[in-house]
Amino acid sequence: MNPTEKQGADSFTRKVGEKERLKLKAQRGKKQSVWFGLGMFGLVGWSIVIPTLIGTAVGVWLDDSYPQTFSWTLTGLVCGLFLGCMLAWSWVSKERKEINEKEDKDE
Repeated sequence: MNPTEKQGADSFTRKVGEKERLKLKAQRGKKQSVWFGLGMFGLVGWSIVIPTLIGTAVGVWLDDSYPQTFSWTLTGLVCGLFLGCMLAWSWVSKERKEINEKEDKDE
């Protein structure tokens, strides 16, 4: 066997080994249903909606109490939306970090 064929065989062996490792890891991992995924999707959605609604409500109250040339409602909506997106991003990043650490530990 020439060096090129040997290198190709080693590469193939590594790829097969990696796929086997991933399949075994998936079998060991806990099974999560579709409902779990939908629940996580809903949790991220609500973490954006709640601050947006609160910001809008505060903006409506400010518009009634302290009228200005600009809209407090739109300002509150944008601030609430920004805060909600930052909270969701932070939560998703934290979850991803925990998943990566768990995968590294399993290897």
